[in-house]
Parts: sequence; C-alpha cells; structure tokens
Amino acid sequence: MKILVADKISSQGVEFLRQQPDFEVVEAYGSSPEKVLELSKDAAAIIVRSETKITKEVFAAAKNLKAVGRAGVGVDNIDVDSASSRGVVVMNTPSGNTIATAELTFTHMLLSARPVAQASASMRDGKWDRKSYSGYELMGKTLGVLGMGRIGTEVAKRAQAFGMKVLGYDPFLTEERAKGLGLEKVELERIFAESDFITSHMPLTESTKYMIDEKSIEKMKKGVHLINCARGGIIKESALIAALDSGKVATVNLDVFEEEPLAADSPLRKHPKVVLTPHLGASTAEAQESVGIEIAEAICDYLKKGEVRNAVNMPSVDARTLHTLMPYFRLADKLGQMISQLTPDEVRKLKISYFGRIAELPATPVTRAIQKGYLLPICGDEVNDVNAPSKMKGLGIEVETVKNNTSAEYSDLIRVEAEDSKGVYYCVTGTLVSKLMNPKVVSINGNALEVTPDGIFLVLENKDVPGIVGMMGMALAQDNVNIANMCLSREGKSTAMSVYQLDSMPSDSAIESIRKNPNILKLTIVKL
Repeated sequence: MKILVADKISSQGVEFLRQQPDFEVVEAYGSSPEKVLELSKDAAAIIVRSETKITKEVFAAAKNLKAVGRAGVGVDNIDVDSASSRGVVVMNTPSGNTIATAELTFTHMLLSARPVAQASASMRDGKWDRKSYSGYELMGKTLGVLGMGRIGTEVAKRAQAFGMKVLGYDPFLTEERAKGLGLEKVELERIFAESDFITSHMPLTESTKYMIDEKSIEKMKKGVHLINCARGGIIKESALIAALDSGKVATVNLDVFEEEPLAADSPLRKHPKVVLTPHLGASTAEAQESVGIEIAEAICDYLKKGEVRNAVNMPSVDARTLHTLMPYFRLADKLGQMISQLTPDEVRKLKISYFGRIAELPATPVTRAIQKGYLLPICGDEVNDVNAPSKMKGLGIEVETVKNNTSAEYSDLIRVEAEDSKGVYYCVTGTLVSKLMNPKVVSINGNALEVTPDGIFLVLENKDVPGIVGMMGMALAQDNVNIANMCLSREGKSTAMSVYQLDSMPSDSAIESIRKNPNILKLTIVKL
C-alpha cells in the first residue's frame, strides 16, 4: 500500500512506516497541487501537516484512498465532507501538541501582562525606556478560558499555579469536572464581564466563528487582554484595532489568523499593543516528534487492523473495543443486508434497537455497520463505515437508535426495523450464538425462526395449508437446486413463514412457478 507523506513530519514517523513490509512510502514535501493530485491517484493513505491541501479533486482522483492523517489538530486544509462522501477516514493528533500549545498560550499571556517583546524591540533601537513598558502581575487576576478540552485544561492548571482565578466556558464541561479542575464553570456573559484575560481554545465552527466580535468586546471589562492560539476566526480581527485604540482592549496576542499567512498590510502587524506569532502552537521539537509518530502509528493501525483513533468523521475505536465489537459487526452487516432486501425501495426510517450486553458497549460503530449492510445491495462497493451515514441522509432515510440493557430471551439482541413510505414496518432480529459468537437471525417480521445469515435464501409467506413444503421441494428439485437448510414459523392461524437456504440461485422460471401458486402470498430472494 502506498503512503504519501505530503508534508514533512518526524523522521521517526516516516521510518516507522518504512519498516512496515506492506507499505511503500513516498515523501513529496513542498509539492504543487498538481503534483499532489498525481501522486494521490494510487495512494492508500496521505499524511499532511497544515501546508498541503487535500481537496475534493484529490478525493475524486484517489480511488484507492482509505485514510488521510493530519499531524496536528486542525483539519482546515482537508475537505472532510468530500472525505466522508468518498468513504475516507480523516484522523488527527489532538494530544501530541497539547503541552506545546498550552505553553505558547501562557507565553503570550505573560507577554500581554509584561510587554517584553515591545521593550526588546526598543532596546534594539538603542533606547533605554523603562517607564513606557510597565506591566501587570498575573497573581490575583481572573482568566476566562473558552473551551476546556486538553489545551484549555493545561492552560488553566498553569494559571492556577500563578495564583489566578480561572473561569471556564465549555458547553460540554460538567460541574463535577470543573470542580475537579479547581475552577468555576460559567456562561459566556460572565467570562466577558469578569475576566482580566481571555484565551480561546475552541474549534472553529458556525457557533464559535466570531465568538469575540464588537458586541462581545463591548461586554468586557475595560483593559481586558485577549489571546488566541486556537483557530483563526474565533476573534473577529476587524473589531480589534478600534477596541485597542479606545483602551477597551489593553493587548491582543495572536498565533492564528482568519487568513494565513497574515496579510503584509494588516494593521495588526504595526499596532504597538499587539504581539503576533506565525502559527507556532505545535512548533516545538517534542510536539513535532510526537505528532509525527502518532499519526504514522494511527495510519498503520487503520490500514492493517481497522483500528480508528482520533477520527474527525467517524467514531474512534481502540484495539480492545474493536476486538470486542468484531462479532457484532458481522451480525450488523448481515441484518442490514437482510432488511434492505426484505423491504421496498422507498424506506423512510430505520430504527435500530440494542438489548442486553451490546447495549452497554459503544453502539455507534455497530450502527454504521448496519447502515453499510443496508446500503450494500443499493450502492455496492462504494459504501463503507465512513460514508454510510451521509449516504443514508442523502436518501432521506432517518436512523434512530434505542438501547435497553435487558433482553427476555437472549443475552444479546439487535433488532432492525424499517418503515416504508406507506407506514408499513418490516423487522429483522439477530443475536450471537455459541462460544464462537456466530451471527444468527432469530426473527423476521415477527416470525420466530433461526437462520444462519449466509448464502441464498427464499423467504416465503404463504397460507398455512398442506402441501407447501412438498411443492417447494418439487419446484427446486426440478430446477436442480439443493435445499441446504429450511425453517418454518406459524405465528398466525392462517399464514406461515418459511425460509429456504439454497446451495445455488434458482432460475427465473422456477421462481415464477412458485409465485404462481395460489397459496403463496409473498416470495423474497435474499442474497447474503
């Protein structure tokens, strides 16, 4: 498998990939977009940092591509939507540069409190100006942290060591977690109203874009210090100059920008109360070594074992969890394929219910496997675990999941219900049996039966009258088709269901002759 390393990463990371016997590693640092497009055509994986852009054109051309790895956190240079639609997993390394970015943030905070950079520049100009560069102590000041993930947490720890009061804003931060970190969880309004220093550590999304703008700055304390070492666009740059000139904002320290590189004529470059660095958050020897090795290992584990870590477009699954879920993946795939073939073309909803032990495990990867199985008869090899949810959405099919820790008859049970456009429901239920955890279908449309989901099946609904089994045996025998297995279910008094597992596909004429029997209500062919 060809691994294209488009941006320079740690030499240890590259060497790790080269040591894998199944990999061909191509280093192409500084390549033009046209060259990247050409090299990607037969690549199984691409590794980038922030320089090379992996566009929708690259995804369209790279037919063998399975994964894109970002040696860093942000994936702005990767078209994640195109990756998802093409079934390509995108992984990053959110932990590798945590300390580096936290320390840079704190460096900027210190530089905002003590104008060391400006004083140093004046010294280079031959001046000795002590009065113009008076600063502040961090001790006793209030720091507002926007985003309490890995980096925000590390910044908070360092601020507490300096004797600062820390306020944290994060929609996903629990009160218990906040107490454990020794800080107070607050809403944005309190961050703006009470903080002497505000630092951002949130991803750039529709809800966080311009989180700090003219309106939010107006709510802040006079003389507030603003720091952003997260993502450009969280702070609205055009709102800063007027706020600095008025004294509402005392200092601005930025490592990231709305457009990078920052324009040469940007007024931020010349403002005396602004300190800028050229996106150095992860630029330490330790961080680059760490993220390079981390992304190389992640790509290797995904291509060889299917293990997903730190993916941005599908659930991450570590090796231990993957091993536990593997039997459920097989069952889920079969149930998805089966319900797809038992239902009409126009299905508007899938309801997936988990009972027993499986309800206590991470079910999202299993749900994706069901969706992939459902789409396999429709989309063929174009569908996989990554793009299945987006393809389901494109078809207008809603997917609902339900968990229940108890199951009356089985220790594990997965039920897949499909609702068609007329409101008619179809249902397949399966479980795992024996020590080998083999998949078994135990119910079809409410009819209790046991089927090993493998091969060719005739699913028959008929009037419960004598002669049906004999008729089926005769029709298939005349067609030289052997019945490998069969099972019957009589849930009602007047109708029955039977499933015939066959060694080969019957001819069209044989199928037609069975359908013409007046006692046959419905016949469905299922191929698994």
